[in-house]
Amino acid sequence: MSRLIILTLTDDERTALETGFRHGTSHAFRTHCRMILLKADRLPSRQIAPQVGCGMMSVNGWVKRYQQEGLAGLQTKPGRGRKTILDAQTDLEQVRTAVQNHRQKISRAKVELTQDLGKEFSLQTLKRFL
Repeated sequence: MSRLIILTLTDDERTALETGFRHGTSHAFRTHCRMILLKADRLPSRQIAPQVGCGMMSVNGWVKRYQQEGLAGLQTKPGRGRKTILDAQTDLEQVRTAVQNHRQKISRAKVELTQDLGKEFSLQTLKRFL
């Protein structure tokens, strides 16, 4: 049987977590706050995991991170996730020029940009970039 992590919160910590859970800017942050609140209510990780849609090890990892870093530790750190294909600093001028040259057919601008930039991307990626 695994060791139960017992988490005790002060009134200020509980209030901050409840505020983060209700008004947090990202879904991930709200989920992490909910994990900590449920853990503070003495629920085991195996019961919390299905409620928040993750694994038991993830729950324990976020609890440990909260214990070490506090509320700020529940934010997703920068640099996570897939990197962008088109960069606003380096590719903006070429994208703008190609779109101006092919205003009526964005697919032609995409073909031109694929050749000029040497990057493979979808038409949807180009639209999102614009």
